[in-house]
Amino acid sequence: MKHRLRGACIGYGFISEGGHSPSYRLRSDSPGDFEIVAVADITPARRAAAAKSYPRARIYESWERLLDKESRNVDFVDITTPPYAHAEIAHAALDCRLHVLCEKPLAASMKQAQLMAAHAARVRRVLFPCHNYRHAPVVKAVRSVLAQNIIGDVRLATLQTFRPTHARGVKEWRPDWRRERKYSAGGIAMDHGSHTLYLAFEWMRSFPTAVTAKATTLGDFDTEDNFSCTLTFPTGIATAHLTWTAGTRKVLYTLHGEHGAITVDDDEVKILGANANNLSLGSPSGESGAHIVPSHWMDASHREWFGSLLDDFSEAIDADRWVNADIIDSVMCMSTIETAYASAQQGSRELPIKDAESLLMPSGIDRSYRTPGLQLNDCASRP
Repeated sequence: MKHRLRGACIGYGFISEGGHSPSYRLRSDSPGDFEIVAVADITPARRAAAAKSYPRARIYESWERLLDKESRNVDFVDITTPPYAHAEIAHAALDCRLHVLCEKPLAASMKQAQLMAAHAARVRRVLFPCHNYRHAPVVKAVRSVLAQNIIGDVRLATLQTFRPTHARGVKEWRPDWRRERKYSAGGIAMDHGSHTLYLAFEWMRSFPTAVTAKATTLGDFDTEDNFSCTLTFPTGIATAHLTWTAGTRKVLYTLHGEHGAITVDDDEVKILGANANNLSLGSPSGESGAHIVPSHWMDASHREWFGSLLDDFSEAIDADRWVNADIIDSVMCMSTIETAYASAQQGSRELPIKDAESLLMPSGIDRSYRTPGLQLNDCASRP
């Protein structure tokens, strides 16, 4: 059996309880490779909920107290607070020589993300973002199709995320914190933008060089609820639209290649092109080239995807990948989002996006810390 990783959860809100906790509890029994031994939350009701989920864990009223008492008893922390606190907690945990698993967005700003990555490299500990959409079954199915070169290289991608409202947090602590910039650092572009962007990076096999964007707010909030952008890549174009004002909950993606296209409509993956019928993928939907890949998109916790993400986190620790492909994506996500916000504020003016080399290398990340074979300006080496 692999070494059991002992962890501490910092923040016990909706995503920690509903998305992370079920996998941790399963993994503590079989295969026994993860165990949560401590939890911190500032709210008494959430601490009580944590104690119920983890009866053997030690419960703390602050992350500072947890690190003071537990830093020698744990291998990693799992940060699920709102974004405003990510960087401070991550730096403190890295100072304790702990690995860090952190919910998206990685930080509240691009500079914070840079410094977190540099810190992880300096102390030789893994910093890993919760990019859980990469682990959705439909996204894995798309990855399989692209790996078989069914449609050729992707030249155009469209990514649309429809939500009828913002995701609400737990009732015991500011359930609408996503609409308060001081906690969220932004609206739907911060909340869902990372998911959209790291998928676009993977499918376009590169990072974007420029963006033009528009952001609007329909309600009485200081964060946007509608966001659209066009991204220019060295390999093509991607467009994205994210909204909290839709009539239904849905994701719609399209990928267009030289020999065909892929469409994703929640759980349905459709392959369009000459080679579509040569592919076995999920369950046939009854329509030629269409397959159903159950992914439980309606469950906002996405608990079914977290186990696969833990596998990648564990593998990064085993392989000493302090600066891994996912964390490079995170820094690029923050750079892209910040540049998109600037574009929106300047009347949707097209603005250049800094490349990964200039973002990461000045922050003290030496090339020797890279994943073997990983090119910072090319995501093609991703698994």
